Amino acid sequence: MAAKKKDLGDKAEDAFDKAKDKAENLGEKASEKFEEAKEATKEFAEEAKEKAKDFGEEAKKTAHEFTEGAKEAFGGGGADNKKLLAGLLAIFVGSLGIHKFILGYQKEGFILLGITIASYLLMCFFGLGFLFVWIPGLIGLIEGIIYLTKSDEDFYNTYQVGKKPWF
Repeated sequence: MAAKKKDLGDKAEDAFDKAKDKAENLGEKASEKFEEAKEATKEFAEEAKEKAKDFGEEAKKTAHEFTEGAKEAFGGGGADNKKLLAGLLAIFVGSLGIHKFILGYQKEGFILLGITIASYLLMCFFGLGFLFVWIPGLIGLIEGIIYLTKSDEDFYNTYQVGKKPWF
């Protein structure tokens, strides 16, 4: 019986050693799998950062395109088309030359304003102003109609880029 106990003890010791080896192998495999998962996570994080950066750049580009489209559609900004504003001002208060100032033609705006003021002064004092008072208003009316009948591109190229001051 002592031999059986010894034999059983040896078998138990062998089983313990095998279990210990298996546990060590499983621990090593688990450690390898953990390192692989860690590397995969790093790669995923780097890829996600790159995608987020690309998305951010694309979003900025789209926002810029949207802003430019809105400016073009609504006529905002310094270099944009001012056709509607200049045309309406020319028709309704063209004798004051405000439409010329809007388009950046200060000299021509002052000429129209000066003729209008001089005509009213002459009209008050000498009656001679009645001959001239209608001229700046007629010029404004004609220019307003021309502005509004031109296409946006023609107006922009002629009056804002080409700087054609009269008619």
